[in-house]
Amino acid sequence: MKICEVKEVLNAELLCGDELLENEVSYAFGSDLMSDVLAFVKGKTLLLTGLTNQQVVRTAEMADLSAIVFVRGKKPGEDIVQLATEKDIALLLTRDTMYTASGKLYSNGLEGVSID
Repeated sequence: MKICEVKEVLNAELLCGDELLENEVSYAFGSDLMSDVLAFVKGKTLLLTGLTNQQVVRTAEMADLSAIVFVRGKKPGEDIVQLATEKDIALLLTRDTMYTASGKLYSNGLEGVSID
């Protein structure tokens, strides 16, 4: 699924990453525990989270994630948006809860990360 399709499915606001909208994501992972993201996620994955701190972007960079969707209407500060812009990570914002956003993405064909 392309990031622009994620934006449409979630009726999300794009905070940064206009040039990344055509990039593909293969999986989604929802978590507020960045240690779980590092343990289970590998590239081409979209992260859904309610955390809005720099650690989220740093974790996404380390895990080679394509985009972050902030759920529950949580809006990060401008410093977070600037950091994501520098790291080529798209940031989106949805009013949906993590559960609802995950369900919408799954029912539109985006698979979850498999935990082995």
